Amino acid sequence: MQDVKYTRPTTVQEAVRLLQEGGPTARVLAGGTDIIVMARERRRDTSVFVDVKHIPELTSISFDQTAGLTLGAATPLYRIYRDETIRRLYPALVDSASLIGGTAIQGRASFGGNLANAGPAGDSIPTMMVLEGTANIVGPNGARQVKAEDFCTAPGRSVLELGEVIVSLHFPAPKPNANARYLRFIPRNEMDIAVASCATHIQLEGNNISYLKLSLGAVAATPLFVAEASTAAVGKPLNEETIAAVATVARNAARPIDDMRGSIRQRKQLSYVLAERTIRDAVHRIKGEQTEFN
Repeated sequence: MQDVKYTRPTTVQEAVRLLQEGGPTARVLAGGTDIIVMARERRRDTSVFVDVKHIPELTSISFDQTAGLTLGAATPLYRIYRDETIRRLYPALVDSASLIGGTAIQGRASFGGNLANAGPAGDSIPTMMVLEGTANIVGPNGARQVKAEDFCTAPGRSVLELGEVIVSLHFPAPKPNANARYLRFIPRNEMDIAVASCATHIQLEGNNISYLKLSLGAVAATPLFVAEASTAAVGKPLNEETIAAVATVARNAARPIDDMRGSIRQRKQLSYVLAERTIRDAVHRIKGEQTEFN
């Protein structure tokens, strides 16, 4: 383990100052389930931890029927999947929150930490993308907003600059006659990294698709927003042909590698299968049919 200083700010501006003073090796501790392991294994140089869990804005949950949902970036996962409003209106967020790690991890891990970690297989990032999530960031130069789909730039790298911290994550109010689903494939039943994953958000107008967003995880250098999926679906009837067309787009968009967890061929086929299943499950949710959380 490295010799690391621990700090515990109580305001956003104090956190920004500590991060700026700490330089490139200062790390935000939004949960610590990834960064502490990296520091211990010396995979990421760390001089100071800035624990943001004691800043009220970073651990709050608020919902407005017009404005939508705002999650503090360090809000622990268990609070997300236990929140009745989120379970009812944003069930895909519960899909993701209930999959990251086990019960002990979910007591500390957060969506903000998962996003900032920028892992290609991050379980919350595809869901944030399709729900039009926005990261509200504060740093030495003030505040800015970055769409989830634009946040990750490379494995473990993001748009965050020196001294910046994600304060909250915002999701627009739910669309009428719409819903979303996140699924992943893993070789074990729990506490594993996805071989491939997919999130889909769909809106229906009668039997036609009026809106669709699809994102893939673990099949590219970053979580992958598949813009072409919308083109293949919007204005089309919800039928087997359209579902297959969207799934084909997902498979073609995947840019995986071969590694110990899966092959290129397997991951591309999983992208097709998971796209199909997330579309069907999201439609079940629109119709009020129960789709169990993972």
